[in-house]
Amino acid sequence: MSARSFRRTRTAVACALVVAAATGLTACTGLTPGGQAKAAPDAPVSTKIPADKVTLTVISSENAGTTKALAKAFEAAHPQVKIDFQYTAPDDYDKSLNLKLSSDSAPDLALLNKLGTTVKAGLLRNLDPYVEAYDWKATYPSAQLDQWQARDDGQEIGVGHQWAAPAGFSVVGVYYNKTLAAKLGIKPPANRTEFEAALAKAKAAGQLPVQLGNLQGHASFIVQSIIDSSDGPGYTSAWVHGKPGSSLLSRGGMDGARTLASWAKSGYLPSGANGNDLPASVAEFTKGKGLFLFNGSWDAQVIEKAMPGKAGFFAFPGYDGKATGIGTSVAYAIPAKAKNPDVAAAFLDFMNSPEAAKIQFATGFLPVAHADTVKAADGHVMNDVAKGWKAVNDNNGLVNFFANSTPTMNDTLTSTSQQLIAGRITPEAYLDALQEDWTKGHK
Repeated sequence: MSARSFRRTRTAVACALVVAAATGLTACTGLTPGGQAKAAPDAPVSTKIPADKVTLTVISSENAGTTKALAKAFEAAHPQVKIDFQYTAPDDYDKSLNLKLSSDSAPDLALLNKLGTTVKAGLLRNLDPYVEAYDWKATYPSAQLDQWQARDDGQEIGVGHQWAAPAGFSVVGVYYNKTLAAKLGIKPPANRTEFEAALAKAKAAGQLPVQLGNLQGHASFIVQSIIDSSDGPGYTSAWVHGKPGSSLLSRGGMDGARTLASWAKSGYLPSGANGNDLPASVAEFTKGKGLFLFNGSWDAQVIEKAMPGKAGFFAFPGYDGKATGIGTSVAYAIPAKAKNPDVAAAFLDFMNSPEAAKIQFATGFLPVAHADTVKAADGHVMNDVAKGWKAVNDNNGLVNFFANSTPTMNDTLTSTSQQLIAGRITPEAYLDALQEDWTKGHK
């Protein structure tokens, strides 16, 4: 899924969500280069917030209200701090970000859609000293922080320095129709074997096992969930992040590709899957057409409204029962030219507090930490989403979207999955195409 789709899914997050229009998560385009800004040298940092009045400038393309609500709570706890939140629509934001970061009036915090050229151009402050000062490695699962780490050249992700910290997540898992599952005597699968058995049982009963809209490549949710669980989140994260030598020509890769082809051939997927988009598949699912639906937490409210109390959610289980999840975050960086970096870091640290968890959850995101403390109304599917999110984090099983691995991967995932479902290419050819795109994108 492409970050473009995820971004269109809910104008709430830059490069991540615009609920009415969209679909998934695509890789964001590269940021327009701005002037070089010499990166601030490592210097002593402080976790103490000054007693004097200070204004913290935050620029963002997130308009779900999450950052504003977090800012209000932080201001209440620290009355001497005023947060000036400045919103810009996603497309304009991306185009102007580097220029804003390199200016003498650079903000104190900036939302990032991806690391892009910001690191290589020296526009961001290395957050490693704050990671140590606030002990973020003890607060965040490493899979959360890894998505915002890179070497100084900005190429390989997941290694090197910390350049941003997350402020709220979305995750892909499996929704299920509780009424249909109960009728078939199916419980949420605890492992992959049970999941496959549930599919066969639904098909034998004349029910559609898996609802899917693949017009924009959302079959990648299915394939990636299987590969992540089969090869392990560390293995596939290395591939998404561009680690040299990484490959999907693996046991898990073949498992994912062959499974998608097999499900299509066995009638486990809708016959018109390639002609429907994600919103259409969600609509079909809420009408009772499909036992399972691979989709993100961003559609939980839509599903709950259409079938209140009748939808459940679980993180995709591997053969060993360990949960993995596809997802990424809203994340903020401290510009190299920020005037109040210590206060900015304190605000970032607040974003992984119990109070922040409740705010993130209430505004439609999964909390950075303390997922076990948040709760929606009884029976609401978001409670299951929160449990699934906790299971993913307990296993350190979060993996960024395959579509974010190269600028062209979303298009490749879309075209090849449509051909695979239609039986026009083999699983081997499907994987070869993905790996070829990856290789070209990481030269």
